Amino acid sequence: MAKIIQSHEECIGCGLCVSLCPKFWEMHEDDNRAHLIGGKLDKEKGEYELEIEDGDIDCNQEAVDSCPVQIIKII
Repeated sequence: MAKIIQSHEECIGCGLCVSLCPKFWEMHEDDNRAHLIGGKLDKEKGEYELEIEDGDIDCNQEAVDSCPVQIIKII
């Protein structure tokens, strides 16, 4: 298992993660930011977190590598 972490408030809404990995990412019109589908908000940290299977890392790693503000991590 791995965990995706997104610093949501720092998202600039470029949409690269959505285009690279639409199974896990979607844009919301209300705030024009990418949202981690099924992610749980850690209010203290201001981060969304989601546990994923190892087989789901590939497109999410592309999202990590492509994010221009580097707010997505996989741990």
